[in-house]
Amino acid sequence: MLNVALFNCTGKDWREANTDKAKKGLNIRDFASINELVLLSNLENINSILIRNQINKHERYRQLKEIVRVQLKSLDGQDFMKALKKVSDDIYIENKKKLK
Repeated sequence: MLNVALFNCTGKDWREANTDKAKKGLNIRDFASINELVLLSNLENINSILIRNQINKHERYRQLKEIVRVQLKSLDGQDFMKALKKVSDDIYIENKKKLK
């Protein structure tokens, strides 16, 4: 659920769309920006709290999507370089979620 909330696809969806990378042992998180990785950690913590508070899956997902929207916009606005996605050890590409 966390991958879908943040990346709009499941790990399985990503592996099926990126078979060459998956065969090398890479996953969707290996291509995430620093800000996305920070946000993913936040989402893991928030999700555990929502589960402990017995919030149903649909409502948890709705809340997590809203947190992604707000926090990613805030994080990306703080430091442009951390909003870039790593392609390799020396190449970065601009995050598709363009700063607004």
